[in-house]
Amino acid sequence: MSTDIAVEADGLVKSFKDTKALKGVSFQVPRGKVLGVLGPNGAGKTTAVRILATLLRPDAGRATVAGFDVATQPREVRKRVGLTGQQYASIDEELTGRENLRMIGELLNMRSATAKARAAELLEWFDLTDAADRNAKTYSGGMRRRLDLAASLTGHPEIVFLDEPTTGLDPAKREDMWDVVRDIVGRGTSVLLTTQYLEEADALADDIVVINHGEVIAHDTSENLKRVVGSQTLRVRPADAARGGDVKEILLGLGADGATIGEPRPGEFAIPVTDDAALGHAVARLAQAHIEVTELSLLLPSLDEVFFTLTGERSKPAAAEASEEASA
Repeated sequence: MSTDIAVEADGLVKSFKDTKALKGVSFQVPRGKVLGVLGPNGAGKTTAVRILATLLRPDAGRATVAGFDVATQPREVRKRVGLTGQQYASIDEELTGRENLRMIGELLNMRSATAKARAAELLEWFDLTDAADRNAKTYSGGMRRRLDLAASLTGHPEIVFLDEPTTGLDPAKREDMWDVVRDIVGRGTSVLLTTQYLEEADALADDIVVINHGEVIAHDTSENLKRVVGSQTLRVRPADAARGGDVKEILLGLGADGATIGEPRPGEFAIPVTDDAALGHAVARLAQAHIEVTELSLLLPSLDEVFFTLTGERSKPAAAEASEEASA
């Protein structure tokens, strides 16, 4: 395997009784990058993570993590990975945040002084120093999630698996977690992120894999996936609402064949266009007509629209597919 690849899944197959959770899933996580794995509930995302983290054995196929085979070299894999998410809470709620991190450090064969120093470092990094000596059961949901992620990083892992880590968090806490993920990657860690939040994958992932019914149905960058849906949309909001008719006339001259004007918000006009050049043409024609605008944009379809196009389902926050493993 190339040293530029942190994780490689090749034809992974896994069944639970009559349910085929994975049907030959393949993908790669480049070193120092974030791979987002999207899919509806039950698509197979968590099953893939469990195989890569050596918690499950595949029925067929092969996977390597940091160059080690997950089936034949699980100990080597475990030395190099961290795992966190809503199903993998590793903290003891009866211990303080500091005690949790020190305990995990010592379980990883750190000297006591080293484990203590690492705990202090992580508590500061995750903004938990003020709560360090409180029992974890007193932490808010966002604080517990940060502590759990800190625990997964205690051993300086090369690769971190984040399995729907922000499910159930409010938007502000989710943004905080996104900042943590960016910080992790900035320090050179590779990340595999499973999520049902389309905006999360859009914000964090360098590449995105879409899994549905146990199969990879798309693998590309967010921008390229958005082009799967088709046309872009040109939007204009004139500063003077009385110039709306003139704006519509200009847009009709720039739109795709047969396109009609839409009004996504009051006072704003939009039309599907075929290429990026439409934005430049719009600027020139609006200036020529002496029409001032407060908003002018060229938008690709949303990742949610891509998700729907590929899977036939709208994204919705939900618990991950624990039922697959429960039926094993």
